[in-house]
Amino acid sequence: MSGSALGKGAVTVFLGAAVVGLTYIAFDQVSAANSAAASKATAAPAAEAATEDRKTVPFQQSSFGPVPVATVIETKLEKHGDVRVDPYFWLRDPDYPTVDDAPILDHLKAENAYIEQVLGKEDEGLRKALFDELLGRIKQDDTGVPYREGDWEYQSRFETGKQYPIFVRRPWGSAGEFTTILDVNQLAERTGYIRVASLTPSPDGRYLAYAEDDDGSIRFTVRIKDLQTGEYLPDLTETSSASIAWSADGRHLFYTLQDENIRPKKVMRHAMGSAPGNDAVVHAEPDGPWTVGLTRTLSGERIVIYSDNNATNEVRLLPADQPEATPTLFVERKPFVETYVTNQGDTLWIRTNDTHRNFRLVRAPAADPRKENWVEVIPGDDHVYITGVLAFRNWLVVFDKVDGQDRVRVRDAAGNEHTIAFPDAAFTVFAGANEHYDTDVLRLGYQSMVTPPTTYDYDMAARTLTVRKVQEIPSGYDASLYTSERLMAPARDGKTMIPISIVYRKDRPTDGSAPLHVYGYGSYGFGTDPTFSTTALSLLNRGFAYAILHVRGGDDLGRAWYENGKLEHKVNTFTDFIDATQFLVEKGFAKPGNISMSGGSAGGLLVGAVMNMAPEGLYGAAVAYVPFVDVVTTMLDDTLPLTEGEYDEWGNPNEPDAYFRLKSYSPYDNVTARPYPHVLMTAGIADSQVTYWEPAKWAALLRARKTDDNVLLSYTNLGAGHGGASGRFDRLKEIALAQAFLLRAHGVE
Repeated sequence: MSGSALGKGAVTVFLGAAVVGLTYIAFDQVSAANSAAASKATAAPAAEAATEDRKTVPFQQSSFGPVPVATVIETKLEKHGDVRVDPYFWLRDPDYPTVDDAPILDHLKAENAYIEQVLGKEDEGLRKALFDELLGRIKQDDTGVPYREGDWEYQSRFETGKQYPIFVRRPWGSAGEFTTILDVNQLAERTGYIRVASLTPSPDGRYLAYAEDDDGSIRFTVRIKDLQTGEYLPDLTETSSASIAWSADGRHLFYTLQDENIRPKKVMRHAMGSAPGNDAVVHAEPDGPWTVGLTRTLSGERIVIYSDNNATNEVRLLPADQPEATPTLFVERKPFVETYVTNQGDTLWIRTNDTHRNFRLVRAPAADPRKENWVEVIPGDDHVYITGVLAFRNWLVVFDKVDGQDRVRVRDAAGNEHTIAFPDAAFTVFAGANEHYDTDVLRLGYQSMVTPPTTYDYDMAARTLTVRKVQEIPSGYDASLYTSERLMAPARDGKTMIPISIVYRKDRPTDGSAPLHVYGYGSYGFGTDPTFSTTALSLLNRGFAYAILHVRGGDDLGRAWYENGKLEHKVNTFTDFIDATQFLVEKGFAKPGNISMSGGSAGGLLVGAVMNMAPEGLYGAAVAYVPFVDVVTTMLDDTLPLTEGEYDEWGNPNEPDAYFRLKSYSPYDNVTARPYPHVLMTAGIADSQVTYWEPAKWAALLRARKTDDNVLLSYTNLGAGHGGASGRFDRLKEIALAQAFLLRAHGVE
């Protein structure tokens, strides 16, 4: 449990499914759905008639009556002698993060209502049919594979009809019944939204600490539950991040404290039994854009404190059995150098990009880990990108990518190394729930675009791979019907080749007549793995091909791939996306106009920039999830949580060169009088990473300037944040909305 971590600043979207680490967030609408079903008999004729009418109406803006029109109030924004006039600046509530301005809320609600006017309600017609289809692929009474942590065996479970997981445990080696330690469904009853992260039992198993977000704003409350009595101790803070770690004796809990801008700035130490107000500051980060996080190594011997500023970090170490000691500075900050450390007894294992951007692996004696004592074990390599290290008592596991393909290497105490063999030619593999240090068994997660998520246990001594679980799809799945490929598309520079992962049914037409959906992200060095999706089957089974375009800006091909898609090279992200799409057209996967695209967060910026830059008619539809589109204004606003910390990613617009570079591709600042594709965009009212007003403003400006009759929809979840709805059923409703939009936009029934 303590090994779980959430990604920074990004939301990965796969055909509408927001995947945000190990989160289960949303509210329970099961009883409401049952009530709706009970009354359906009397409402059905009218609903069916409306649905039939909607099917026959051309999917054009003029077919659906008046669109929401935002009031124009011009605001002049001046910087470096350049004046921008923003007609919709007023959509930012001046009391943000409180959003209670009536005209703003009325406009957002009008946009949501317009979606029902165009696509129908979520409980009727196409949206309901898609939801039922998606729901049929979920095993409702599902259980995770148990794993050991300390002297206990833990497991997560879902029960039929419930949206959130239940966490249970029993003594390790026992054949007795599991007992519930946390039912997230009960937590959701308080506010209607819940996100639980970093479930961390104390070393003796007495207490359970976790971080809880009840509105989607990523302002966490740190809570501690006494698992002997079932009682909760006083909450530590309501402004924490999800970083939590126990001392070795379980008498102190380390956590982080956020400032008023939702930036974790302090590492705190809480002594069990004391009042939270007396907690000690272990480390405070004085630099404005820098944030702090912490973890405990798998051995349990070290607390590691990271200070971070995008692509640079600093590392401090604290013995877990000396919780009141002062942390020792291990690696000081140096621009664009990142270092990560774990320990294996008296040895520190260090993954760092200090001498090669694809990282190298070094070891050092824990007693004297000065840099002059570092010994290089695996050197940096242009073709091998080291992404992670896991240290057990007698084994070291290295995760890397070789020219973009995942690999897992296992080293024994003598330094002998072997690579784990997997059944597919192309796949995604990652560390699973590995919470026990003294073991020979490695838990892995594995999948491909045609292989459902599989949990493996790998015996590192016997070198045997055992399947522990394959995701069950109750409505059925036949992998033989589908195929996936990895293609390489030439970029316009004539020398760069862009990877493409694509999946489709084998019986899909090959004459270019079938629809194609392309997805991209390309920021922060976050690559997009070619993973399996049950939700994608709804499109694949209707003739779509689905492609991930591994554009520059992610780390899909190593660190250089990231560096060539950021700062002054950011435009490569957008042109790569267009070039890869045109390559797929040339290969006969689709014809111009029968292609849709999607991306979320910074991937929404990609979608918006491509809409402005692409040849007219290439894309017929676009879905932008929580899109970062008002780039200049946002990056000039240092009151927002992520702004200053992301100058190394985008550039600092307080400097003229960066300002005009950002303005040149900012989707909002480049909307012109031209045709645009059908567009669906989403937002979360509590989103602190991409604020709700960015898509709201973008939708209003597009409507005012576009010259086409295409449909534009803007949906704001008024009870969630960056990840949108969660809870496994509510998430499906948002996926069904996006897929209904895509099917109508492509003219697919």
